[in-house]
Amino acid sequence: MARDVFETLFSLKGKTALITGGYKGIGRLVAETFAEAGADVAIVARNQDACLSSAGEIEGKYGVRSIGMAMDVQDSRTVDSVVEALIREFGKIDILVNCAGIPGGQKPVVEMTDGDMDEVMNVDFRGTFVVSRAVAREMIKAKGGKIINVASVLGRVVARYMAGYCASKAAVIAFTKVLALELMRYNIQANVLCPGYFMTEFNQEFLSSEAGKGMIRRMVPLNRPGELWELKSTALYLATCPPYLTGSEIYIDGAHSVP
Repeated sequence: MARDVFETLFSLKGKTALITGGYKGIGRLVAETFAEAGADVAIVARNQDACLSSAGEIEGKYGVRSIGMAMDVQDSRTVDSVVEALIREFGKIDILVNCAGIPGGQKPVVEMTDGDMDEVMNVDFRGTFVVSRAVAREMIKAKGGKIINVASVLGRVVARYMAGYCASKAAVIAFTKVLALELMRYNIQANVLCPGYFMTEFNQEFLSSEAGKGMIRRMVPLNRPGELWELKSTALYLATCPPYLTGSEIYIDGAHSVP
């Protein structure tokens, strides 16, 4: 009985998912979670070799179809071309996860250049917009879909020297809510996942240092960073959520965002 309930509520068999930034970190975790639940997955990022390698590993491990392709989320023409290619290959995109992003340089605002701000906004926010626009057009034709945008707790609880990153993630949160309002008529749900500090390849060295541990003690009531596996169930829920769940921010942050 329990297995039947799981397969009814959380199975992704017959679904196709596109994950940007899907070859490492949170993106890779999401790609594997969806594949384990039965979805075919497309992994895209600027690093084509890494995407191809990750797709091959996922296909071999879970027995689903997996494609890796190069895509710069900032380039509208490339995004449109890749989305068209995936539609030809899979026939549809049921789930989009916008996970591609960069942290941005840690500088005071008065020392930031225009380029510093542009770099992080173009990838973290504009990239989310460009990919969402392209995929939403296809989801409208299909009369359904799920869009999951990955923001951050720092879109709500800001930090010094992170102006670009905080601004970009706040923009992603607001943008996702607009998407939800505009797309609900087409049976498309848009929600935003806001992780706190998680152990990834990018920040593992810092979070394991004394300075990193001190920051976690000051900022995170649970007194530890998250582990990637702790995102699995929420990512899967957002990929299978009912139509009534849309426009929501979901924080997984050890109570960092609690006032």
